[in-house]
Amino acid sequence: MRLRHAVIPLVLTAVFSACAAGQDDGPRAGKKTTGETVAGLDQAIFYIFQGKDNTYWFGSNERGVYRYDGKSLINFTTKDGLAGDRIRGIQEDMSGNVYVTTYEGISRFDGKAFTTLGVSPRSDWKKEPGDLWFVGPPDTGVVYRYDGTALHRLPLPKSKVGEEAAARFPRSKYPNAIFSPYDVYTIATDRGGNVWFGTAAAGACRFDGRSFSWLFERHLTETPAGGSFGIRSILEDKDGAFWLCNTRHRYVIDPKGVPDAESGLMKYRREPGVGRLKAPNGDDHMYFMSAVEDAKGVLWMASGGFGVWRYDGDTVTRYPVRDGAKEVTLFSVYKDNRGDLWLGTHEAGAYKFDGKTFEKFKP
Repeated sequence: MRLRHAVIPLVLTAVFSACAAGQDDGPRAGKKTTGETVAGLDQAIFYIFQGKDNTYWFGSNERGVYRYDGKSLINFTTKDGLAGDRIRGIQEDMSGNVYVTTYEGISRFDGKAFTTLGVSPRSDWKKEPGDLWFVGPPDTGVVYRYDGTALHRLPLPKSKVGEEAAARFPRSKYPNAIFSPYDVYTIATDRGGNVWFGTAAAGACRFDGRSFSWLFERHLTETPAGGSFGIRSILEDKDGAFWLCNTRHRYVIDPKGVPDAESGLMKYRREPGVGRLKAPNGDDHMYFMSAVEDAKGVLWMASGGFGVWRYDGDTVTRYPVRDGAKEVTLFSVYKDNRGDLWLGTHEAGAYKFDGKTFEKFKP
């Protein structure tokens, strides 16, 4: 399975001011940078990514990105040309250029310097091989598509569910709620080339290059207490079925089904998932920030404060992740080029699986 994704948390900050201000189609000129060699990672490491050259990148919440080549750990921040220090995704293109998503803009690293991509005045909803997709900042309901030349700012289409969610929280009544139901938390590309967007309150949106369809079930987005978790993780398993946020069901999408004309909801079939997983605090409504499938088809799912859950199709195993005696809050799970598993956390740096437990990464 190859499923590219980026995850975005419920953190409110600046919009793409640096990017939106310029309407040039190409990247802005960057300066050669060396960064700062450091001894260790920041505590809030949300993203881990390994490039084609096997170099690791670590995205922090406030201190930019770290690059580790197996010998040196180098920290890059806005002082080095990065658009922003709060990282919201890392990926690379076919040539090995690394792209770092921040709320202030998207930076490209060519091995020598960072450049910030300028936003094109055109907004083309297309899908071409080699496209890169990026989440947008909160309260915009947009994503960005980079076609190798231009960065396109693309508002998600309105939906019945999304408009109902917006009506429940009107700005006239909640002026400080900087939030759109269409804000995108995660982006994934399935094996058929369709691009999926996990939203804050409108469900999962699929774009096939021509049209959009939606998958929404209330329990996937809204917690029993009434809050909105949103679609944080989208995973296509080895059988072609999809897992979204929790594991009660997996979803088999009808490839020939025409979406409902009124709601835009796609046709699908629900199959049994893992079922109700009970957390250590007794909660049986488990939601996952991130999920991956390993080479054996085993699912690994990172919850918030309840560790990593492993599901092999028959049994479920929970792996607590601790910093000393304290169980840490997880943000993401990532599978590297060798198939090794990594974790991003809110307050304890990065962790790596040694085959038995997840141990804190120390360069």
